[in-house]
Amino acid sequence: MRRPNYGSLHLTAAFSLAALLLYIPANILPILHLDKLGVSSDNTVWSGCVALFHDNQWGIAIIVFLASILIPLVKLLGLFFLVTTTAMQSRWARKTRTWIYKTIEIIGRWAMLDVFVMAILVSLVKLHLLANVIPGKGLFAFCAVVVFTLLASAAFDPQLIWNDEEE
Repeated sequence: MRRPNYGSLHLTAAFSLAALLLYIPANILPILHLDKLGVSSDNTVWSGCVALFHDNQWGIAIIVFLASILIPLVKLLGLFFLVTTTAMQSRWARKTRTWIYKTIEIIGRWAMLDVFVMAILVSLVKLHLLANVIPGKGLFAFCAVVVFTLLASAAFDPQLIWNDEEE
């Protein structure tokens, strides 16, 4: 039986906190600046969801909302909960906490950056003759949130849920 990695709690907490701090700018700041025929617009993840919804593309709007806004937040809050309860050596609801960890691992696959980046690249390729598309500060914050969330998830040692430090 391998020894639990107690340092993973600190890493998970640090990466989660960094992701959470960047989560707000990632969703408030523009991810794209679009200049088309003299008309400029700044677009956020939320404004993209709203535009898709108004264009009657509800399915895509829901997927973008879930993968870009809701799932990362739920994942970060779940990781904070796991780190906090594990650091306090809580014996409360270990099976539930293990289920939370497994759920975070499963839903994390649905909030991947590659789909988002591909959408931006497609828009850049298709629009380069018609418009000037410039990545915004929100895109860099969004990428950092995804990376820090992945690192936090990878750093957490689920064995710590079941180990007591005294053992």
